[in-house]
Amino acid sequence: MPEQDTAHEPTEQQVAAFLERRQEQIAQRWADAALFRTVFTVSRDEAVEACKAVVDALSDVAVTGRLEDITAPGFDRVRDQLGRMAASRARTGSSPSQIAEEVAGLRASITELMRGEYSDPSEASAQESLVSLTLLMGTLRLVVMETTLSAGQELIERQQLQLLEAATPVIKLWEGTVAVPLIGTLDSARSQVVMESLLDAIVAERARYAILDITGVPTVDSLVAQHLMKTVAAARLMGAECIVSGIRPAIAQTIVQLGIDLGTVLTRASLADALAYALGQQGIEVSPRPTTGAGLR
Repeated sequence: MPEQDTAHEPTEQQVAAFLERRQEQIAQRWADAALFRTVFTVSRDEAVEACKAVVDALSDVAVTGRLEDITAPGFDRVRDQLGRMAASRARTGSSPSQIAEEVAGLRASITELMRGEYSDPSEASAQESLVSLTLLMGTLRLVVMETTLSAGQELIERQQLQLLEAATPVIKLWEGTVAVPLIGTLDSARSQVVMESLLDAIVAERARYAILDITGVPTVDSLVAQHLMKTVAAARLMGAECIVSGIRPAIAQTIVQLGIDLGTVLTRASLADALAYALGQQGIEVSPRPTTGAGLR
């Protein structure tokens, strides 16, 4: 029996040996648990292999004796897998707390197997092993929670970037002319998206003129002005002339009061004026449509 064969081994080593010895049985039981069953829906064998990888990781952690350390090297091999599983469960509507409870539910089956290793589970050696296994499973739960929160944060950041890109469209107004109508507050993150999107459009459309329309920007401070200047400079480096339009009277006064020098930046009162300028520079004349009946007596 384990208590006789390993009496002089540290408890952690006994737990590692147990996990290695019972890997197949643990994996078969875990494969039917919600955490794995709802992720690996095509093949149960795939779920079993994923469970084996987790058991191997737990065994490696037990060997090191770092049962309560979420940074233990053994967890590195399955952290990505656990993250993907947690993200998959989150996409189906499971909250981090629900996922954590599913991980906690794995403990019952593995504890039952360990109890069966001892003729008298109430003996001190058996209790010590069960406590160590409980600590190890608690650490696994923390690792899964960490990866779940990390995956959730990455998803939020991707969605925020997608929203920024959707809120900053680059429009082709004419052959060789693109425009970015800005609406809302400009911060560093959004300004970076504006610059990247505009430069990509200049290359894709071979644009010679780029219009930054700030009609929908409520306020302009020194930081926003600095971002605009950087965007204008970057567009020039790409061979396009950048025009800033939509500077309202209140914003013009603010710029003057802040002492911001936009003397090197070409500006126009409205998007229409900026477009007319760009077309005129390309030899395209824009004339108003004749009034119906004009010239008739």
